[in-house]
Formats: sequence, C-alpha cells, structure tokens
Amino acid sequence: MIEVLLGSKNAERVLIYIFAREEGYAREIARFFETDLKSIQNQLDKLEAGGVLVSRAVGRTRPYVFNPRYPFLAELKSLLEKALLFYPAADRESLLMNRRRPRSKGKEL
Repeated sequence: MIEVLLGSKNAERVLIYIFAREEGYAREIARFFETDLKSIQNQLDKLEAGGVLVSRAVGRTRPYVFNPRYPFLAELKSLLEKALLFYPAADRESLLMNRRRPRSKGKEL
C-alpha cells in the first residue's frame, strides 16, 4: 500500500508490524508475513541506520522499537495508522492481537 513511498514491500511490513505491536524482532516479523528472514533483517538494519528504529540486545534476540528522537515520528505514525485502516480486516486483527504469553491453564477460549 505505501511500499511506493518506502521503497519496498518489506520496509512497509516492518514498519506496520512495529507500529501495530510496538516492538518486534526479525524472525517474528518474517514468520508473521511468511517472507524471507534476510530481507527483513536488511530492512531493520537500514531503518536503524536511518534513525527510524532503535534496538537493544535481550539475550540472543534484538527487538526493535521506534526511535522516540526521530524528528518525523509523529508524521510516520499517523501515515502508518492510516495505512493500517486499509488492510483487510483479518490481517488488521491479527496484527493488532499482541499475544506473547501462553494461555493460562483452564482458561476458556
């Protein structure tokens, strides 16, 4: 949708994923979109080098978040919010569902 502005489909995927879930790492994003891990890693590196994203090491994982000091962060987030509205409802719902812990034993679905 906004890949023309960003230069590639994977750049859009990375930014939409991190916008929707507030944090993400390369393998998680690649699995979600069923795409190549290396291309997602390249986009994350490019966006971090450009100052859009920042990362930290958590064990062997490197989660990425938006850089709060990025000068166009508010504008970028508003663009991503608008783009997310045009995603199909099923995709939008699965993106926004941020389940990271297993369900409690005995809890109803």
